Amino acid sequence: MADESTNAARVAEQDKGYWAANVRMILISLVIWAVVSFGFGIILRPLLSGIPVGGTDLGFWFAQQGSILVFLALIFFYAWRMNKLDKQYGVEEE
Repeated sequence: MADESTNAARVAEQDKGYWAANVRMILISLVIWAVVSFGFGIILRPLLSGIPVGGTDLGFWFAQQGSILVFLALIFFYAWRMNKLDKQYGVEEE
């Protein structure tokens, strides 16, 4: 009985660590996406308007293209990192 409760406690602790790492990664990704989308594309656009990129200013580029590209990069990063995290905690798919 004591062995089962010790094992259950260890599994619960691993689950807690796994989800803490997962939530931390999600929050960091959301902050990056918000800074790029709202910060560079909307709030900081007047400051970025003097920097030319591809025939337009950098603020407009972030609003139209940059936020989408960063979002796609974050999706691929999240998938890559989750696979690594799954292997670390032994819950990877086969």
